[in-house]
Amino acid sequence: MNTTPFTPTDSAWGPDERQRLLECSTEPLATPGRIQSFGTLLAVDRQTGTVVVASEDAADTLGLTISEIGDDRLRDAYTHGVAIDPIRVGFRGAEHDVIVHRDADPVIIELEPTVPDLEYVRTGVVTAIQRLAGITDATELRRRAAAEMKAITGFDRVMCYDFFDDGHGEIVADEREPDMEPYLGLHFPASDIPPQARALYLQKRSRAIVDTRDDGKALVTLLPELGPLDLTTTELRAVSPHHLQFMRNMGQAATVSFALVADDRLVGMFTCAHRTVRRVPILLRRSLEVLASQVTMQLTAARQIAELRRQLTARERRSAVVAPLYGALDVHAALLDGQKTVLDAVPADGAYLRLGGVARTIGDVPEPELLGAVVDDLGTPPFWSEALPIEHPELAVEIPGVAGILSVSLGEPGDCLVFVRGEVTREVNWLGDQTAENRDHPLSPRRSFSAWKESVTGRSLPWGDLVKDAEDLAVDIRAAIERRNEAELAELAFHDPLTGLQNRRFLDDRLEELLRETEGGVAMVFVDLDDFKAINDTHGHDVGDAVLVAVSKRLTHSARSEDVVVRFGGDEFILICRDVDVADAHTIAERALLALSEPVVVEDLTIRMTASAGVVAATERPTSAELLEAADAAMYRAKRAGRGRVSR
Repeated sequence: MNTTPFTPTDSAWGPDERQRLLECSTEPLATPGRIQSFGTLLAVDRQTGTVVVASEDAADTLGLTISEIGDDRLRDAYTHGVAIDPIRVGFRGAEHDVIVHRDADPVIIELEPTVPDLEYVRTGVVTAIQRLAGITDATELRRRAAAEMKAITGFDRVMCYDFFDDGHGEIVADEREPDMEPYLGLHFPASDIPPQARALYLQKRSRAIVDTRDDGKALVTLLPELGPLDLTTTELRAVSPHHLQFMRNMGQAATVSFALVADDRLVGMFTCAHRTVRRVPILLRRSLEVLASQVTMQLTAARQIAELRRQLTARERRSAVVAPLYGALDVHAALLDGQKTVLDAVPADGAYLRLGGVARTIGDVPEPELLGAVVDDLGTPPFWSEALPIEHPELAVEIPGVAGILSVSLGEPGDCLVFVRGEVTREVNWLGDQTAENRDHPLSPRRSFSAWKESVTGRSLPWGDLVKDAEDLAVDIRAAIERRNEAELAELAFHDPLTGLQNRRFLDDRLEELLRETEGGVAMVFVDLDDFKAINDTHGHDVGDAVLVAVSKRLTHSARSEDVVVRFGGDEFILICRDVDVADAHTIAERALLALSEPVVVEDLTIRMTASAGVVAATERPTSAELLEAADAAMYRAKRAGRGRVSR
């Protein structure tokens, strides 16, 4: 099944095409009550062995037992044969290949006269499979397989079809005689091979139509109450008159088709077509079914490899876009202004990003307010359209120039990422004029199959796999934002909300690590404001808080860049000095106290204060608790010595 994006057209989805599909669904394809004339069919009651249904050429066998017709080989085939394994038998003086459908009730026996001229052609199929086995390119594989089938069967033309998700198909290989019109690259509507016919190919992997002018043979029954036989899995099942006319209009007298089935879906088909009546023997058809299965496996593997590569490339593009989010302060800027933007992950003409009520755009987009209103009217993401003017004309007029829109959610209500595309006029090449002028009436087959172009307007390029890419990008963005938020919360847990300095929790959690990581000496300076309680009591806590903020700034400015300043609690601060000895730390402490001795102005108040500091060096790798205890003791020695000084 072709998942390549395809722009829908009136020919693929128009009302006439939908009506044709509806009409096709009512045809009794599996129970036509007739078979093709190149063989004979018998249906035998399982209990009595009596022939209860026969094609009209063998009506004289009705009521006879299987032992009374044919030779011993036919009786053995009836007893032991299976549908997939033809058996050579004698019937009415001629050699036949017999196919027995033992799962049916009554048991169905099909007999096809042998084709002596093609008796051993099937041996070339093995060689063909070997030649095709190493081809990994899908286009080349289809072409070479079609060429092999043409050489083996002798048919005038062999085509390979590829089916799209919407049901229509494309001819992706066309090996033909030089005088025949080329069909390669032409599309055809779903009604050429309607769903009911495709479903039959899932149960019966090949279909031979020997003569398009054959009216077939009626089935005669002794038991009308049985109703028409289900011929789904038979070789001889008669052909829809509509399809026979279709084939004749194409100049085809005979065809044989082979299904390409992957994951229980009909993904394609090889069709061999001939301008004169031609019959392929059952054993050759079976061999070519194997070849088709081999090609299907190779195509599936190639498609899976291509999809894995596409996913890997898409993941790499997303990573390049999302990675800066982890270090950026502005999410909008990281996604829209960076070296890689969201348009690198999902190619489009422009994008609209709305987060936390803030909207920004990149590329060629309508006014953000207008686009945002249309996005809201379209409903909760995800949403995508490749034909906004056709599907939502009332909204398209609000954002002229936009034909394609793709919207995905970023988690919170209203948060979304939207991609837009302008109109692109495209041409689709069809197998025959798809208009009513090329049909006797809307439901009849096309008269001509010459290439016909259809222009498509009002649509953007199809989104295709980009819908999944956009959804994956949204997931990655949401995850990055969540991790950013978690990191910010974690970081806030280690910061004092008033001063912005590291807090006591940080010290408890990280001090041991700092001690281990520092190769040189580590010293701690414990700073305590002298009589800070009096400031709060006299001027209030708002003034006290302002003083503490000023203290934190002065300590930060007096410390070195590699030092860590911590608000330990209340009016107590700690400086962790790395790669210093105790003398260096003493100098840092004196510089800090000198900075704190300058008056602090809060509105119209001038507040003077002093601080005491204790300095201790971690000479013998003490624990963090031991270091804190020693620094605290040194600070109190400074207070007892008269305040406003440094003590070791």
